[in-house]
Amino acid sequence: MLKESLIANNSIKLNQTANNWQDAVKIGTDLLVASGAIEPRYYDNIIAKVKEMGPYIILSPGLAMPHARPEEGVIKTAFALVTLTTPVVFDGEDEPVSVLITLAGSDSDQHMQGIMEITEVLEDEDLNSETGVDLQKLLRCKTADEVIAVIDAALN
Repeated sequence: MLKESLIANNSIKLNQTANNWQDAVKIGTDLLVASGAIEPRYYDNIIAKVKEMGPYIILSPGLAMPHARPEEGVIKTAFALVTLTTPVVFDGEDEPVSVLITLAGSDSDQHMQGIMEITEVLEDEDLNSETGVDLQKLLRCKTADEVIAVIDAALN
């Protein structure tokens, strides 16, 4: 699901620059708007929710998964993957974020399946890892094809 969506939606952008977390989120949502997977209001809903509830979209240090509810602008389930050259800080968080995987889930099952795939892909082989997540797998990638190879290696 993750790999197929990234390819079909042409939604991988690596080594991007963002002035703040809102700009970083927008890079991913813009990719999904362009592909027809979400409505532009999905971005506004993510931003409003983070401002209201705090940075609930941060899954682990350095990793955020921007998302909102299906009825808040999702047309079809899709993902976008963005890496940043300079990490951004979310209000109230100490650890800056350098990888954002935007999720547009059309229902809660799709949402959960997407989270499980992301977790599998980023699982740290180092059993002594403090976070259990290896973001370097993605941060080392220079091309979309390299990202797809990382996903293939993790899920096969």
